[in-house]
Amino acid sequence: MSSQGTIKRYILIVEKTNSHIKPSFAELKDYLHQHGFEVSSRTLQRDIEQIRIEFGMEIKYDRTNNGYFIDKESSIDLDTFLGFLDTVATADLLTQTLKESKFAMNYISFESEGNFHGSAHLKDILFAIKNKRKIEFVHYNYLADTCKNYEICPYLLKEYQNRWYVIGKVEGKAFRTFGIDRVENLKVSTARFKSDKNETPATLFENIIGLTAAEGKVEEVILEFQPVQGKYIKSLPMHKSQRIIKDDNKSLVVSLKLVPNFELNQKILMMGEAVKVLKPLKLAKEIQEALTKALKQYT
Repeated sequence: MSSQGTIKRYILIVEKTNSHIKPSFAELKDYLHQHGFEVSSRTLQRDIEQIRIEFGMEIKYDRTNNGYFIDKESSIDLDTFLGFLDTVATADLLTQTLKESKFAMNYISFESEGNFHGSAHLKDILFAIKNKRKIEFVHYNYLADTCKNYEICPYLLKEYQNRWYVIGKVEGKAFRTFGIDRVENLKVSTARFKSDKNETPATLFENIIGLTAAEGKVEEVILEFQPVQGKYIKSLPMHKSQRIIKDDNKSLVVSLKLVPNFELNQKILMMGEAVKVLKPLKLAKEIQEALTKALKQYT
């Protein structure tokens, strides 16, 4: 995989070509120079080509405007791409730090308590997705407290809150999500499947938070945060649709365009008295009822 410096160049190139003004080749080189990268024309051209080959991000040249731009219709999701590169860059930095000092782990703390179960399956599942091969496994259901055998056509790997999930179709039905930490006896089948180009499971998560593709239409969710909590929400938005309506020393009010679901409720409840749902009314009532039930456990 690319070194940390190369990854940083990739991020800068994508950021610049994603702007409203299409930068020329010279402007791209100057932008990299401003951020500490003195590269040759050959290196920059190779970076643009590698971004396309390695990640499916199409950076094209517009002869009319003599500038470069991202062809979003032919590219992977931009947020996914930048998120992946940021993760890789962090991992590369930590790896380099460990190489420099064997005591580095004394100064690094990870959020996860214990090992993530199922990480050994990631490579096989990714192989199956890329080669359109079915997978078989046993999956444990927390709610029903039962184990069941499945054969699915895998389409997508998704990470959410330090856990990995595989999204696939069971017997040609609608997409389902399976927690990889609850997968056992996974086997990559020799049987192949044919995917429909119009089936893009990633779009299932565009208008929601988390994993639960709730039924219903996209709604405007308006939340009011206390000032301190508001600072965290501004630095790390809850959803890509987040837009600030009001921001002063009394509160932060934001608007989100999404389908309300279980994970949204959980995020709101985690912030307790630091947040208030202003809209929609149905969501506000759900949060009120959940808080009332929680309070009864302590009275």
